[in-house]
Amino acid sequence: MIKLYFTTPKNSVISTISRLLFCLITVLIFISRPVLAEESQEQSDKRDLRMGQRLFMGLVDFKSGRFDCSSCHYLGATEEINWNPSAYDLAIAWLEEDGTDIYQVMNNPVSERLEEEHYGMTITSEEERLLQVFLKHVAEEGPGVLKPYPINTFAFWIMGILMALAIIDLLFTKRVRYRFIHVAVLIIGIGVHTAFARIESVKVGRSQGYAPDQPIKFSHKIHAGENQIDCRYCHFIADYSLSGGIPSNSICLNCHNVIKNGTNSGAFEINKIHRAAKTGEPVRWVRIHKLPDHTFFSHAQHTNVAGIECQTCHGPVEEMHIVKQVEDLSMGWCINCHRDTKIQFFENEYYTTFNELYDKLKSGAIDSITASEIGGINCMKCHY
Repeated sequence: MIKLYFTTPKNSVISTISRLLFCLITVLIFISRPVLAEESQEQSDKRDLRMGQRLFMGLVDFKSGRFDCSSCHYLGATEEINWNPSAYDLAIAWLEEDGTDIYQVMNNPVSERLEEEHYGMTITSEEERLLQVFLKHVAEEGPGVLKPYPINTFAFWIMGILMALAIIDLLFTKRVRYRFIHVAVLIIGIGVHTAFARIESVKVGRSQGYAPDQPIKFSHKIHAGENQIDCRYCHFIADYSLSGGIPSNSICLNCHNVIKNGTNSGAFEINKIHRAAKTGEPVRWVRIHKLPDHTFFSHAQHTNVAGIECQTCHGPVEEMHIVKQVEDLSMGWCINCHRDTKIQFFENEYYTTFNELYDKLKSGAIDSITASEIGGINCMKCHY
């Protein structure tokens, strides 16, 4: 007897679904492989970054011992000058195309200072790789910035909240037991807010005390103070221009083609000048002293004609490692200076054009002339 087997529709459907599921699972496996690989790579990068950071901060040991790089090579902004290169400086120097080789610097120091500071410290190739991962992250994040605590803003908002609560209480509470306290809060709050608005509006555009970090740790105390370099050797354009000018790299290299090691910073900071000269990339100095755009000011008129010393406006820069804005450079400050500054009339032929004043001074009718008497407080002189 011949037996015939027939596939029922039900079995056919199950078989088809099984084949489809098998194909779907196969496709998902192949698709998920790159995703899993990407996730694995991302986790590996995070692990390397974390390990590099821990090495740099001395939280784990190098093969040669435990060293805290961040104790010298600071990670954030500092209020006082630190002559050691920051972590950001190291990152920029080491990640450039022709940058410094970390492995060589640590294992074969090229200067006495490096040898002294890194005595007994060597790194392996794997440790170098981890440090590079961390420093690349530091370079991408950028240098740290000091954030002052906003005490004035805090007081402003606290007083505002107290005033709002006092007003709500007075308006919506039927019986206020100590009404005079609410009134006192409102009066004090209005006074505080008025004083705050007045003080802050006066300070708009002024930067007294401003002392930004510069791309090169240039010390005026060493150059203008200890080495007694005349301000006008570097800022020579001040005698002929409205601006005091930023010295070019060639001015710096007049000395630093010979002097290649600094007393405090070694060769690291000076090498930035040579690197800029080699690449043609300008050193991006941060401007400190700046008057409003609607104000005319000529360095040449003050330094060359009037003979005013740089320190009169810029403060004792020969005593500063980090230059800061000493005066507020407000209009009132300038006017007071013009009222008090006596002009050396007979030492500059420019002033002989003021015939009447010149004759009075020469005859002894007056004993001195201030800048205010020759237009120093005339609005049009500075705001034409």
